[in-house]
Amino acid sequence: MGTGTMSPTRLRSFDPYRIADLEYRAWVGYYLRRWPQVLVASVGLVRAGFGMDWTRTLHGAWLVLRANQLWAPFPDNDAERARACMRRFYSPESAGPGDELVEAVTRLYCYLYGEPESAMRLAAVERARAMDLSDQWVREGCQPDSPLLPREHAALVRSYAALLAGVHHE
Repeated sequence: MGTGTMSPTRLRSFDPYRIADLEYRAWVGYYLRRWPQVLVASVGLVRAGFGMDWTRTLHGAWLVLRANQLWAPFPDNDAERARACMRRFYSPESAGPGDELVEAVTRLYCYLYGEPESAMRLAAVERARAMDLSDQWVREGCQPDSPLLPREHAALVRSYAALLAGVHHE
């Protein structure tokens, strides 16, 4: 490439709205225990968000689904097995216990994309905001017509838009 420009890799070229929509569907499916919906959304998330081949995509989506199913029956869940599935998915470099949520997501993005914290932080902040809205929705009873759901979706879109901008920063 003689011009000095590089074409974006699959991992750095994604549709933030599509990924946010898939994650939103996965979260809603999780809390409503609609496991086929979670699996379909997870396949899309892993494929679009991590740029994996189909074999790794299906395996990764299965690990995410199993982790969600193991975690779901709170407080009688199997947290250790759920964490083991997610460790297998994310690798040993995933954030450790006790870290602040934004810091953990920032470090995950920095590791995954090889970018500095300054480029990844806004995406992590918006992702944490979406998680907080999802948690609030759950506390309020998982109502399908809740005004929290559009706010959660919008925070996910902002997160993935910031992530896309962050991986293309100069």
